[in-house]
Amino acid sequence: MRLFLTSAVLVTASALLAAPQIPDTSVPVEQEPLHKVVLRNDLVTVMHLVLPPGQRTQYHTHTHDRIAITLSATSTTNQRMNGKEEPAAPTKPGDIGALTLTDPSYTHRVHNVGKNPFDVLDIEPAVRPATPSPDLAAPVAAETPSARVYDWPLAPGATSVMHTHTRPYIIVSITKMNLRMSSPDGQSATHEVAVGDFRYIDAKITHNLCNAGTTPGRIIEVELK
Repeated sequence: MRLFLTSAVLVTASALLAAPQIPDTSVPVEQEPLHKVVLRNDLVTVMHLVLPPGQRTQYHTHTHDRIAITLSATSTTNQRMNGKEEPAAPTKPGDIGALTLTDPSYTHRVHNVGKNPFDVLDIEPAVRPATPSPDLAAPVAAETPSARVYDWPLAPGATSVMHTHTRPYIIVSITKMNLRMSSPDGQSATHEVAVGDFRYIDAKITHNLCNAGTTPGRIIEVELK
């Protein structure tokens, strides 16, 4: 019996040693292992986070304002460095988080306490403009000093108003849909988009958005100021 207990203790200790350990030190958000950089240029960085159920990110530091667009339904907690873990909050596709930095940096980690992966796009403009553009494409759903967010829920067959982007922007699909975009001269293009598909556009453009499918759709546009 003593040999059995000793072996069991050794096996348990080995299992604990083999389990992945999340460091308590912070890294820049771009270096956090689960934040994958999917777009980076001189104006903006886009990162894609997929956090499995039960897991935490490493502590990571943001040094820019950010817009976070949630793509999945689960439940998460937030914990700032040297702070307590905050109560769990539900997430759902299309949630928009707008973080304006009031300090030079913001360090935290996220814990997925739900049953589904936490899927989110993190959009961080590189600079906060001294003089933001006054041009609005549509009613603003959320904003930071660096970016504005426009939210377009589209019923089957519905079309948004014609609107103009004078600044670079990122268009994100919250749902799978058959998206048709048309310009004032009547030209149009139709694309089948999936959840989380996004595109960066660095050009002045006037268009509308149409749900050419048979199920409800939703598009979010994040425009740099």
